[in-house]
Amino acid sequence: MYFGKKINFFLADADNPVQIDGETWNNYLPLGRKNKKGITFESLSYGDYFLEVSSFVESNDFGVITQAVYLQSGKRISSKDVNEINVFLEKHGEFYHPSRIEVVSDRKRNSFVLNVAVSAAGNRYIENEYICLNRLNNDFPFAFIPEVYGENFIGEKSKVDIRMFLGQWFEGYNEFHITCRQNKKRIIVWDPVEDHYLLSKKQTIELYHQAAYILTSYYNPETFEQIFPWHHAAGDFILKLQDDKIDLKLITVRGYSSPVEKNNIQHDPASVLEALLVFFLNLSIRIRLDRLDGVGDPAWAENVSVDGMVSGFLKALESKKNVKSIPAPLDESFYYYFSTIISEAELYGLALDIVDSYNRLSGEVSLIKQNLESHIGLLYQTICGT
Repeated sequence: MYFGKKINFFLADADNPVQIDGETWNNYLPLGRKNKKGITFESLSYGDYFLEVSSFVESNDFGVITQAVYLQSGKRISSKDVNEINVFLEKHGEFYHPSRIEVVSDRKRNSFVLNVAVSAAGNRYIENEYICLNRLNNDFPFAFIPEVYGENFIGEKSKVDIRMFLGQWFEGYNEFHITCRQNKKRIIVWDPVEDHYLLSKKQTIELYHQAAYILTSYYNPETFEQIFPWHHAAGDFILKLQDDKIDLKLITVRGYSSPVEKNNIQHDPASVLEALLVFFLNLSIRIRLDRLDGVGDPAWAENVSVDGMVSGFLKALESKKNVKSIPAPLDESFYYYFSTIISEAELYGLALDIVDSYNRLSGEVSLIKQNLESHIGLLYQTICGT
């Protein structure tokens, strides 16, 4: 083990160092940020966590780290070039306890994210996520999701299963959530440097535009494959605001598959457009969901989110190649199908069926149903202009 100057441990930032065998080192890790009762992992301490991270970092003579630096910067370094490595435990998320890994060499500082799963829920997702991120980065020409650099690693030093992988760190991007200000739902950005701030109406529309654009860009209209599950409450999207312009990233892909079994997929125009409609409706509902301030009660975004969502969805369709069974461009075909073939009442019935497939024990379902009729009306009006 390389301790001392080689590997340093922190909570979130350099102002909160964690000393080996200090008080924090021996405390148990919280279950997650939603945990309001102080429940912890009774068999996993901060020290256990940092030891596992150290094992990953040091593996193969720091091979994963030096290879990641090369892939990120194009500069080759060896373990001898590494002056120190700083490990910042960023947060206690619903699925992962991610750390920012800062590699300090003579040339520069390179940062990466190390996603660490210590819970049963996290372990169910992390191996598949590594595969999904690799696949999507290879199959699509986009840069909306993180590159992955390190192979899946199973921790061995603690009493619980720990899995982790190294990925791209998006510098200057921050988490955001719905908050309530003067009885209105607003978007608040958690910026640890510039302090928290609220988005304007224009910025909020752009946020939902980009979120819908990203998710639709990865939708496969022939196989119906899509990124799912995802949730604003889990902090899956992050944003960077620079010169009053928003840039959005999706930092996790827990699954990429089709809701229809491969043998049951039909490629006729009606089936393709119906599947696209289901994707659109599900997207339109879930994109409005969050938890108040990230950890509170389920929250439903204001109507301006629909303007952004619809425009982002349609823009992504414009850039897709034509589906073999549909001669017209996909965005034009969808618009015709939506505005001509499907009535508003049928749309509402389909949306109800979709919501009925959600987890009924979730507090979100009742919130969705309270708003669903007006939501469908707004969707219909936004696209059809009536």
